[in-house]
Amino acid sequence: MSTPSVELPVTPPQMLERAVSVSESKVSMPAGKTFLSAILAGMFIAFGGVFSTVIATGTGQTLPYGVMKLLQGVVFSLGLILVVVGGAELFTGKMLMVTGLSYHKVRWSGVLKNWGVVYIGNFVGSLLVAALILLGKCYQFAGGEYGLSMLKIAATKAGYQPLQAFALGILCNILVCLAVWLTYSAKNTTDKIMAVLFPISAFIAAGFEHSVANMYLVPVGLLLKILHPVFVMNSGLELSSLTWPAFLINNLISVTIGNMVGGIFFVGLAYVVIYKKNVINS
Repeated sequence: MSTPSVELPVTPPQMLERAVSVSESKVSMPAGKTFLSAILAGMFIAFGGVFSTVIATGTGQTLPYGVMKLLQGVVFSLGLILVVVGGAELFTGKMLMVTGLSYHKVRWSGVLKNWGVVYIGNFVGSLLVAALILLGKCYQFAGGEYGLSMLKIAATKAGYQPLQAFALGILCNILVCLAVWLTYSAKNTTDKIMAVLFPISAFIAAGFEHSVANMYLVPVGLLLKILHPVFVMNSGLELSSLTWPAFLINNLISVTIGNMVGGIFFVGLAYVVIYKKNVINS
């Protein structure tokens, strides 16, 4: 009688090989397809932001802070689950393409072009969801409490100082890139979902900053100020920090650089240094 085969787990060196292979395939994708896929990723992450904002609405008065943040993190995981299972191009996860650079499988010119196209596409997708949310007057839900949550989240993020946003961005993308890295060990869809769930829940619960998520969470509040000033005025919130310059300079640019540092140095290059000698060069 034959002995049933045992499926061995995917090892970290094998995960590194997959990361290198993925970087090659991403660089070779036509720019138009990359841009469209990046728009989808921006929308997917925005949907996670929408879901998380719904959970934040009203729960701050009924649940302990940690429980509320945990719930927000779990539901926000929807965004990256849609990206990795459905297939889409997300800027923050792209930092793992440094693995391909380390093996000279891709060139800096191709990587930087890919990052630029994806970043812009992510922004477009995020703004598209923000516009649809406002057209749907979702801010009026729960007697306007949902809109208040949108404004509070946006104002908090726009109010960070650049150095604080930079540090929170580093911490965030360590966890996001670890989530993507763990999916390289996946053998099925369930494995991918479980790989994403805990790192993403952790970064949201801890209050770390994700550049693509902020492309939705802050502009939706800024656009609400412009399009529905009466609602904003009646909210009674102090929103002097919620401006486009504050968002772009204090938050988005600082968080983006922090995300790059966290993903490139603390995940991508760290695993290259640890496991490259165990990976067969081809």
